[in-house]
Amino acid sequence: MMGLTGLFLITFLVVHVGVNACIWANDNGEMFNKAAHFMGSMVVIRIVEIGLFAGFFVHIIQGLVLEFQNRKKRGIGYQVSFGNKGSKWYSRSMGLLGTLILLFLIMHIYHFWTPSRLGGIAGIHELQPVTYENDKEIHNLYAEMLTVFQDHILIVILYVLGCFSLAWHLLHGFQSAFRSVGLYNNKYLKMANAVGIVFSLIVPLTFAMMPVSIYLKWIE
Repeated sequence: MMGLTGLFLITFLVVHVGVNACIWANDNGEMFNKAAHFMGSMVVIRIVEIGLFAGFFVHIIQGLVLEFQNRKKRGIGYQVSFGNKGSKWYSRSMGLLGTLILLFLIMHIYHFWTPSRLGGIAGIHELQPVTYENDKEIHNLYAEMLTVFQDHILIVILYVLGCFSLAWHLLHGFQSAFRSVGLYNNKYLKMANAVGIVFSLIVPLTFAMMPVSIYLKWIE
């Protein structure tokens, strides 16, 4: 279950980072707003969104259960600590990293998903919708990003720390997900490890650069 939900969430990250990267199109947010509107208004995507929340819930609960079970079974620690020779620190800290990502996710939902779907953040839900060539008003999610990150260094730092935790979590979780669903061939495991390292660097770094770019006014 952890492997399947992990792979599903990895797929979500690919789509999410692709849509968010549209903020660098240098078109005052038009491409990003259109992409975000498509993702938020298409019926199939909205149904998948329910599955996404379910995937997050199952992955988090299952992860906590496994963490508690492992701690309970090993009530007494090893007399000799092998450190990184036995296993990498991030593979031993998946519970902690997952908890940090959960806190980051709650903050992210509060800042973006809630106002775009439900409204409710003072100063953000009051933003005027935008109209493009089809004369249809759509939610100005780009303006929300500017509102959240411009001149709010603490929020930017928290988002960067969240992306940092995501990178370490993925570094172990990516290849572990493939092992969990039955991939044991050494050739493909090496490939999964290599792809996982690249993925764990590029995706979180791209996410982290978004608030940084807005705060430093590289995009406005």
